[in-house]
Amino acid sequence: MTVSEIMQQIERKMSTSIDVLHRELGAIRTGRASAAIIEHVRVDYAGTPTPIHHLANVSVPDARQILIQPWDRSMVSQVEKALMKSDLGLTPSSDGQVIRLVIPPLSQERRLELTKMVHKRVEEDKVAIRNLRRDALEQIKKLEKDKELSQDESKRSQDQLQKVTDAYTAKAEKLGKDKELELLSG
Repeated sequence: MTVSEIMQQIERKMSTSIDVLHRELGAIRTGRASAAIIEHVRVDYAGTPTPIHHLANVSVPDARQILIQPWDRSMVSQVEKALMKSDLGLTPSSDGQVIRLVIPPLSQERRLELTKMVHKRVEEDKVAIRNLRRDALEQIKKLEKDKELSQDESKRSQDQLQKVTDAYTAKAEKLGKDKELELLSG
């Protein structure tokens, strides 16, 4: 494997790590309604766990409410059950056609808990990024040891790897800071 292949692979993995972090942080409730809150909830549809947005129209009419309108009316009760079983801490109400999720305002205590959770998740992501850097570093050093790379090229590659790592770590920190700000100001 060449240095450029190693770098491409590492950037791809780091980018995926950031995408996952972004999705996970988006699912954390901020006191404002967002379709992302219910993204991870699965409904048993014909024996298959299916995301709600594959079975229903999900809309956010205002800052405190999510409307879920299943295309198949017979699915209303199953969607409602899936929402009750989820870890959202929200109680759905239904009129037989539309399910409403009302988002209560967050208490200051809950906001601080969520902020700690965000911080922990960002730290986990930064550790994952550093572990990816370590793996790439080992590959680069192996190329140098096997004489496929000069010392200068190895040093340049290691510096480039550090810059990429710093950039992705900064992205993770920015995502975390933005979410914390959203939580504390909401």
